[in-house]
Amino acid sequence: MDEKPDIYRRELVDVQGVPLFWSIAEEWSQVESFEARPDDLLISTYPKSGTTWVSEILDLIYNNGDAEKCIELLKKMQPPRLVKTHLPVQLLPSSFWKNNCKMVYVARNAKDVAVSYYYFYQMAKIHPEAGTWEEFLDKFMTGKVAFGSWYDHVKGWWEKRNDYRIFYLFYEDMKEDPKHEIQKLLQFLEKDLSEETVDKILYHSSFNVMKQNPSTNYTTVPDFDMNHSVSPFMRKGISGDWKNQFTVAQYERFEKDYEKKMKGSTLRFRSEI
Repeated sequence: MDEKPDIYRRELVDVQGVPLFWSIAEEWSQVESFEARPDDLLISTYPKSGTTWVSEILDLIYNNGDAEKCIELLKKMQPPRLVKTHLPVQLLPSSFWKNNCKMVYVARNAKDVAVSYYYFYQMAKIHPEAGTWEEFLDKFMTGKVAFGSWYDHVKGWWEKRNDYRIFYLFYEDMKEDPKHEIQKLLQFLEKDLSEETVDKILYHSSFNVMKQNPSTNYTTVPDFDMNHSVSPFMRKGISGDWKNQFTVAQYERFEKDYEKKMKGSTLRFRSEI
């Protein structure tokens, strides 16, 4: 194994005020100059907000196979391409706005994201060390995690939806009534699928089926990149799991801080369903 161990657990690099992985920072000029096409569909999320789930649904809708974010592969993909990003709105390559691409943004409540991200940090070694849950929660609240502040991320995309073709989807709504949300997605994408096809999509994108699917559960990724014995990539996929992790004191501190950071925004989340 000739992988250099120093590619793991490296500190994040500041790119225009947002902490990103060193590997993205090194290729930043390539990211910035990425040329979107008018028929590209962008899937944007803050990490651990249902990215793989919604990507699978969109893949199934388009029946378009793989949505690799690797730029070289993207160039070879047949249109429409599904492009995934975790970038906050201000760092998105300008060609997406210029071409008025359709975008699907998936948002999940902050407490569940924080918990899921903590376990992801531990198993995916591209991240710096997570520290204790208490330490990680602090990092999350202050935006010192990969892709920066959850608060800025969800608010930034929420505001942009007024001016661009952005379908803002809530993870909790998807959990509660996936069929209804998929039908809304189809409308946004101007796609007409039979009831039977929609039911197929519902089945293949269900958590239990995806958890068994090597192309969505990341079990084919080698252990030295992602250690599934620490925590599986697809862990629980539920709403309200934060209750098993937060202490009363942490919850109270988090809520107070949340109120301050989300003040003035019309964005509303459900912490459980």
